[in-house]
Amino acid sequence: MQRIRLRYSKRGPLRFTSHRDFARAFERALRRAAVPIAFSQGFSPHPKISYASAAPTGVGSEAEYLEIGLQAEVDPAELIVALDAALSPGLDILDAVVAREGSLADRINASRWLIELPEVEPAVAARAVETFLASEEVLVERMTKQGRRSFDARSAVTVFAVTNESDAPSGATAAPCAIIDLVVRQVTPAVRPDDVLSGLRVVAGLEPPVPARVTRLAQGTLTPQGEIVDPLEADREGATIGGL
Repeated sequence: MQRIRLRYSKRGPLRFTSHRDFARAFERALRRAAVPIAFSQGFSPHPKISYASAAPTGVGSEAEYLEIGLQAEVDPAELIVALDAALSPGLDILDAVVAREGSLADRINASRWLIELPEVEPAVAARAVETFLASEEVLVERMTKQGRRSFDARSAVTVFAVTNESDAPSGATAAPCAIIDLVVRQVTPAVRPDDVLSGLRVVAGLEPPVPARVTRLAQGTLTPQGEIVDPLEADREGATIGGL
């Protein structure tokens, strides 16, 4: 009867939650909150939940999206409150809208990331980024389901810059700490922040002494100006009021 699209976050230690772990936690939250979830047909029915471009394990996010199918209409605002109370702190429901026409996945073609590099001088990171951007191609390797693959990490990058240290979402106080703003288009194979960091090592020899901390800030449709449009924006006028 109704499709609802949700935006949720992975914060703090919960950034280490895998996609499969979150899926199990979310299904339990649906049951605890008595959400009238719809199920598929057949011998092995499963709840109608579809996920869009989940962040890798170990990466924080302020912009994860999913869609659920319901058997009865609900108020999106009440749904946020009910699900948020049923999930662990750090897995937070940020927004909910009634789905209109079109696919959620079709509205996502880019992501914005913030990369924290503790113990790396911002000036050193800036020079490495300049070298990366000046390269026509940056080949990196990654193990995939098809085996080890080599691909270009440069072509997917549209914004890449060292930004102000105060923007760190983790509140890190380590000095120095380079903070990088990164926007990546969706391509095949997908280029992830760790691939871009591998590219910095390849072209500029930048090897952070401690692991980077990565947070996805947004995902959606990339505009010619380099901004990312929230994929739920087109649905907002279609939200209806029901009862949970």
